[in-house]
Amino acid sequence: MLKQKESLIAGWGNHPAEVCHVYRPDRVRDITELLAAGGEHNYISRGLGRSYGDTALNAGSGVLLHTQFARFLHFDEEQGILECEAGVSFEEIIEHFLPRGWFLPVTPGTKFITVGGAIANDVHGKNHHVDGTFSEHVLDLKLLLASGRIVHCSREENADLFYATIGGVGLTGVILSARFKLIPVESAYIEVDYIKARNLDHAFELFAKTNDQYQYSVAWIDCLSKGDRLGRSVLMLGNHAPASKVKQADPLRIKKKPKLNVPFNFPSFVLNQLSIRAFNFGYYNVLNKNAVGKIVDYDTFFYPLDSIHNWNRAYGKKGFVQYQAVFPPETSRQGLTEMLKRLSESGRSSFLAVLKSSGEQSKGLLSFPFKGYTLALDIPVHDDGLFPFLRELDEMVMAHGGRIYLAKDSEADPATFAQMYPTLGKFQQIKASVDPNNVFSSSQARRLGIVEESR
Repeated sequence: MLKQKESLIAGWGNHPAEVCHVYRPDRVRDITELLAAGGEHNYISRGLGRSYGDTALNAGSGVLLHTQFARFLHFDEEQGILECEAGVSFEEIIEHFLPRGWFLPVTPGTKFITVGGAIANDVHGKNHHVDGTFSEHVLDLKLLLASGRIVHCSREENADLFYATIGGVGLTGVILSARFKLIPVESAYIEVDYIKARNLDHAFELFAKTNDQYQYSVAWIDCLSKGDRLGRSVLMLGNHAPASKVKQADPLRIKKKPKLNVPFNFPSFVLNQLSIRAFNFGYYNVLNKNAVGKIVDYDTFFYPLDSIHNWNRAYGKKGFVQYQAVFPPETSRQGLTEMLKRLSESGRSSFLAVLKSSGEQSKGLLSFPFKGYTLALDIPVHDDGLFPFLRELDEMVMAHGGRIYLAKDSEADPATFAQMYPTLGKFQQIKASVDPNNVFSSSQARRLGIVEESR
C-alpha cells in the first residue's frame, strides 16, 4: 500500500497552509488501491501547486501528487493534436513542441502548471477574448472515478461529466490524461504594442478599439492612482510574430536566460504602499511614449515572473491572496471603478493588478470567465483585517453580477459562492452520481459548501 507523508503545504500564495497526508503515486493502480482501501476520508489531486489558495489542499486528509504521471502519449503532427498524461507541465510541452512549430492554445501567466491542473481550473490567458479557456481546445480526457472505474469523457461521450470536470477543481475524479489541440506558429516570439492609458475609461476605450486586432491583450494597472488618473495603465497587445520579423537564426528557439531566486521570505514591510507606489510610478513612466512593434520572446510576454524562482516569497511569511473577479460588459466600468477606489482608500496595495478583456463563457459548470472584463489583484496578508475587506469586495462583485475565480479563492463563503455560480446545483448532482460519498474533496470545496464536511 502506498505510504503517505504528513506535510504542511500551501498554494502559491502561501496562505493558507495546512497539514495534509501527501501521497506520491507512480501508477494508476496505486491510486485505485488507495481508493479501495478507504484509509482516508477523502482525496484531492495536486500538480505543481500553482493555484493560489486552498483549491489543492485537504486538511487532515489525502493529497495525490501527480508529477510522476508525465508522459507524452501521442502527437498528430498534421493536426497538432497532443495526447499526454495529466502531470505533463506546460513548460515541457513548450520545450518539446515549440521547436517543431507548435504552441499552447491558451496559457495563464505561468508555464509551471500541469495539464490536469489546467483542465481542473479551466485556465485562461491573455487571449480569452479570442480563443476562450483551455478547455475549448480539449477534445477528450480520461477520468478515474471514486469507484476505481476509468471513463472516457468528451463533448459527445459522458458530456455532463466532461463539463463538470473542466473547471471542476478535481472534485469529479482524477484526470489521468487528455487530448487537446496545439496551435501552429512561425516563431517563438510575439510582436507587441505597448500603449499607455490615462485612466480606466481610456483603458476601456483602447480595449474596445483593439480587441479584434490582437490575439493577446492585457493591461497592467496602477491600483494606487486616484482621481482622474484612477486606473491608469499600460496595455500590452500582441500577436505571434512571423518568422520574417525575427532576427534570430532559428526563429523557433530563444536564448536561455539566467534565473533569479528569492531564497527566503522577505520581511513583511518590504512590500508596502510606499514601495508599491514607487514601483508603479516607475513602471508607468518608463514609457515616454507608446512603443509599437516590439519583438519579444514568449517567456518575456507570457511568463515574466517565471524568471524569478520562488517569487511568492517576496510577500513575506504570511503570504498573499490573489483576488480575481470578472464583471459583465454592462457593469464592468462601474464595478471596476468602485473596486479600484475601495482598494486605494483601504491602504491595502496590490503589487500586481492585471486587467483583461474576456470572451464568451465556457460550458464548464464551475468555469470562471464570461464575457466582460477581469481584474486580478495580489494583496499581501499583513493582518486579519484583510479578510473582512475581501468580503467587501465579494459583495461589490455580486452587486454588479460578477464572480470570483476558484483557482485564486481562499476566503469566500458558501452563500457568496452559490450566488456567483448558479450552475452549482447541477454540478453537485453530477458529482453525486459518480461520487456519492465525496471521496474527492478539498479544503476549499468544504469551505464553500460544494461538498459536505465529511464522507
